[in-house]
Amino acid sequence: MNISNFGKLFLAPNLLGATRPEQVLPAGTLEIVKRLKHFVVENARTSRRVLSRIGMDCPIDDIEFIELDKHNARNLDLMEHLGPCLQGEDMGLMSEAGTPCVADPGALVVDLAHSAGIQVVPLVGPNAMILALMASGFNGQAFAFHGYLPIKSPERQNAIKDLERRSMANNETELFIETPFRNNAMLQDLCKNLHPSTRLCVACNLTCEDELIISQDIGAWKSFKGDLNKKPAVFLVYSESRRNFQRKK
Repeated sequence: MNISNFGKLFLAPNLLGATRPEQVLPAGTLEIVKRLKHFVVENARTSRRVLSRIGMDCPIDDIEFIELDKHNARNLDLMEHLGPCLQGEDMGLMSEAGTPCVADPGALVVDLAHSAGIQVVPLVGPNAMILALMASGFNGQAFAFHGYLPIKSPERQNAIKDLERRSMANNETELFIETPFRNNAMLQDLCKNLHPSTRLCVACNLTCEDELIISQDIGAWKSFKGDLNKKPAVFLVYSESRRNFQRKK
């Protein structure tokens, strides 16, 4: 098969919440997404709803949704997941929220596309981790994303302390996410296990009308009275070395 006749796989960014598509997605991105008729998605129902809000060039019922089983994502079939590309048609890969392939199994589809010689095209759109880093005031030249931390202690406690040590040793911002209904418990654990001078940023509901971004040291967080429950959030930890901290005081 001539790979020059393959379609392209476009990495189509999703919305981060109840936001108007044109508010966060560039016109060029919308133009490309609107003409696509085949999508690899995690959930067809929610993806169909988002594309309806975007306003596709064809009826939603004419769009093919190929669901990615995240529990069996490592056993992908080229024809099943990227068949339209092999037949010369462009496809889209869409995450449940934000940028595809970051903290979701879409990266495995992209790897499969590269292996088959299919051109992969990332499109511009909102990324919660980058937006949170931008708004934190922390080091944006050295940072790491850790996905989800362990749920149970002592693994969770150790992971939090490891992030602080890593941040201090490397002058690095550490980012992670949590299941929204566990946000308040996570904040409590961070306050218990981090040094009072360590800085923490919590960025919730990014790009939405009720967006909340707070960046302050743990000592200040201990008196926080707000409710983070069920608000999609990014947590950022930044602990400068004691030498740098003392010099600034």
